[in-house]
Amino acid sequence: MELNPVFARRLYLAHLVASMERPNVPKLIECTGWPRRTIQDVLKALPGIGISLKFVQDGCRHNDGYYQVSDWGPLDQQWVAGNTTEIRSHLS
Repeated sequence: MELNPVFARRLYLAHLVASMERPNVPKLIECTGWPRRTIQDVLKALPGIGISLKFVQDGCRHNDGYYQVSDWGPLDQQWVAGNTTEIRSHLS
């Protein structure tokens, strides 16, 4: 299987958001080792491939909270979860 690295990064981050407990930007940075800006850009790009995210406000500050995948759109969540090793191999 050949995956574009940009698409693979989006799939992988969506998988992490869906599978982690209360994923926020600092947790995603810790898990991936990617820069903050990369995480933010990929989160912002997910609706472009059909994945809907929502931010769950959980605290008094405006950025306290975490992300949830609310809809995978045309993508199969089980396929992504079952192929994370392959997806990660295409990250650049």
